[in-house]
Amino acid sequence: MSNKKKIVLAEDNSTLSMLLKFRLEKEGYDLLIAKDGKEALELIEQHKPDMILTDIMMPFITGLEVISHVRNKLNMKIPVIVFSAVGQEEMVLKAFNLGADDFMSKPFSPNELLVRVKRLLR
Repeated sequence: MSNKKKIVLAEDNSTLSMLLKFRLEKEGYDLLIAKDGKEALELIEQHKPDMILTDIMMPFITGLEVISHVRNKLNMKIPVIVFSAVGQEEMVLKAFNLGADDFMSKPFSPNELLVRVKRLLR
């Protein structure tokens, strides 16, 4: 059994997903990628990750619904970092109200994300 921290990444942009997977795995994290919110919830329930990184706008189930499900249905207190395109302040506020721990607006630096991930997983 690996003692690597598991992170579920819910992101519908495959290029960004691959970039973040490469960057985070290089730092020793185990990354599980979901291309939409529905897949994210399946991975979260199946793997019980240490952290969730989620885009807000995704097909089927949004990042906001993912946060709500994780906090209210699964009662998980794990860190959640949300990202979204600029100009969606209302969505960001909703994400924080639902229990998100941090927010990054797209485009963002993978190195900055890494610093935030390390800080929240301490």
